[in-house]
Amino acid sequence: MRSLSVSRIYLTKALLFGWALFSSSCVDAQKSRNQTPSNLYFPPNESSLWESQSPDELGWDRQALDEFLEWLPTQETRALIILKDGKIVVEEYWGSKLTGTGGMDQNSFWYWASAGKTLTAALVGMAEQEKLLKISDRTQKYLGEGWTSMPSSQERDIRLEHHLTFTTGINDKVSNLDDTSPASFTYLAKPGTRWSYHNGTYTLLESVVEKASGKSFQAYFEDKLGKKIGMKGFWQQTGDNNVFYSDARSFARFGLLLLAKGNWNGEQIWSGSYFDQLSQTSQELNKSYGYLTWLNGKASHMLPGSQTVIPGALIPSAPADMYQAMGKNGQFLMVIPSQNLVIIRMGGAPGDLPVPFFLIRQMWDQLSLIIPN
Repeated sequence: MRSLSVSRIYLTKALLFGWALFSSSCVDAQKSRNQTPSNLYFPPNESSLWESQSPDELGWDRQALDEFLEWLPTQETRALIILKDGKIVVEEYWGSKLTGTGGMDQNSFWYWASAGKTLTAALVGMAEQEKLLKISDRTQKYLGEGWTSMPSSQERDIRLEHHLTFTTGINDKVSNLDDTSPASFTYLAKPGTRWSYHNGTYTLLESVVEKASGKSFQAYFEDKLGKKIGMKGFWQQTGDNNVFYSDARSFARFGLLLLAKGNWNGEQIWSGSYFDQLSQTSQELNKSYGYLTWLNGKASHMLPGSQTVIPGALIPSAPADMYQAMGKNGQFLMVIPSQNLVIIRMGGAPGDLPVPFFLIRQMWDQLSLIIPN
């Protein structure tokens, strides 16, 4: 009996020690998210100039990097950029352009898919910063009554913040989650009580910004963000979705702006509590989801199409403070504040998942061997 009691004591101590380590890493990750990086380099707008530095200068594992770069094209990767302190460490292109005419290069455009959700979240935040809207507003204020097929008494409970956090409660058990017609939006749960990766509920935020600003979504993006940071790109209707297309460097520019907390080479593009919260847990249902943005290093996570809460971080081998925009076929934008890193990957991917988690985990199993902690 004594040895069993001793074992229990050791087990309890081990569990407490493990929890203390996890809590400490979460606190450290939170601190790194709240700190504005210093000594960042910003490439000039409307220019192909972009300073670089070599992996060898940074003490990265060159052999592991070479193996990683050999593996990426086998996974249908088209573009990879890694920034450290804003400077390019790796920039590679493979395969053919989206149009099929010629090979991918620095000027080739590719689609963001659902990685555009984080860009949309930023534009909603900028509209709130301008006092054009409040995320606590009812969706009805901008889309009018009848944007769903629910009774008004249920519809009026849905607010903009529910769209940003995927907690509208709208039924996701439908054949087409991209459909934004009122007939496709029916009641399933009280807003704020159920997390569900429902693409159509996100897409409506574009109409909200247009109604609030009096501008097209493209014009609002260009005026408030694109022109200010030299970011090329356009929104285009693709099926039921409005998809953003850009070159890889523009994807990286947006990541650098996120890393710099909205400050582009001295000009504060955005600020405020909204943006402090964008890359933090937005609700308690899926702790690994912020405002249309995925978070790493949390105690649990949920995946699209499932109501199962899975213990542990989304990407175990990646830094705990990393947050990322992620889209179909592996459109990834990863921001790691603690290391002043931005990593983007564009291309195709094996399988047909709305967000290919297996691929990004495979990437970090290799990246963790390349980049020193």
